[in-house]
Amino acid sequence: MAKDVMCEVNNCTYWDSGNKCNAKAIYVVSKKGNHASTSEETDCKTFEPEA
Repeated sequence: MAKDVMCEVNNCTYWDSGNKCNAKAIYVVSKKGNHASTSEETDCKTFEPEA
C-alpha cells in the first residue's frame, strides 16, 4: 500500500497540507467499466467537498 497519497484538490474534505490525502481509504473507478488505459479514464470517488 502507498505510504503517502498525494492530492491537489484543496477543496476536498480529506485534503491536508503538503497536498496529502488523509482519507482512510481511496476509491478510484474507471469511466469505461472495469478497464482503464490512461489516468484520464479514471475518477476518484473518495472526493467530498469541504463543508
